[in-house]
Amino acid sequence: MEKEEKRNRKMVSFVIPCYRSEKTLPGVTNEIEETMKQLPAYDYEVILVNDCSPDGTLETIKTLCREKKKFTGIDLAKNFGQHSALMAGLRCTKGDLVVCLDDDGQTPANEVGKLLSGIEQGADVVYARYGKKHHSGFRNFGSHVNELMTRVMLGKPKELFVSSYFAARRFVVEEMVKYENSYPYVIGLVLRTTKNIVNVEVNHRDRAAGESGYTFSKLLGLWFNGFTAFSVKPLRIATATGAGCAVIGFLYGLYTIIKKIFFNPPGLVTGFSALMSVLVFVGGMLMLMMGLVGEYIGRMYISMNRSPQYVIREVIRHEEEQETGN
Repeated sequence: MEKEEKRNRKMVSFVIPCYRSEKTLPGVTNEIEETMKQLPAYDYEVILVNDCSPDGTLETIKTLCREKKKFTGIDLAKNFGQHSALMAGLRCTKGDLVVCLDDDGQTPANEVGKLLSGIEQGADVVYARYGKKHHSGFRNFGSHVNELMTRVMLGKPKELFVSSYFAARRFVVEEMVKYENSYPYVIGLVLRTTKNIVNVEVNHRDRAAGESGYTFSKLLGLWFNGFTAFSVKPLRIATATGAGCAVIGFLYGLYTIIKKIFFNPPGLVTGFSALMSVLVFVGGMLMLMMGLVGEYIGRMYISMNRSPQYVIREVIRHEEEQETGN
């Protein structure tokens, strides 16, 4: 009877990208274990992805995997970024439901029941929404920019809050991992897979130790990745801007000609005006053509870029088996 109940339990896979988290990771994983004991309807596994962290994070992961049968560690060959690390972890999951969260303890693992409840109520994806975020001013600014970018470029509903703490159904994850191009953007993959997404309120904590691994250059790269890999709107904006400049240049030139022929006011210098009209018109047409060419190049880039998302150096399991892959 006990074995049958165990078979009927849904599997939850936790995926945690790890970077500079040797001090915080044990606390996060302990909280997951204690919380899942209170949710007997679910079995679980934990996937820890070391994104080539320069501190002792890998050793912490190896220790956890040696001690705990439900834990699997993945060591990436170099620092590929949080979203690539997430993709590496997602491809190793076996769960009916997948939960992604941070390694710093700021995303409360003890409130995962709220996310799972949202899934059970019919949602495909459930994002945690924070009443008050305990990030630095720099990170909060980055979050606001990311919010604007996902709304304008990726068509995210205004009322939907997206974060690094979310739960998703198996079919969503299977669709996400089909994306094999380099520089994945997880939020973009979720938004293009389903519209059945909801929020649940959770508490956001202060960081237990250390500092965020996100620098300005990493945030900038993430934003550019988001709207170049999953949207051609920037190219369309360039096209529209070029067309607008061309129209303005044409109308200004027409205005100059009419003014010269019909009004010819004394002192009117037509050479400069004509030159500016030509420059604006030609510049606008060039932007228009570049936008059109860029539209095609952008689509080709999205389809044909085959650089690896990540390279796995080692997979660490409880049995101390080690595998390599890419």
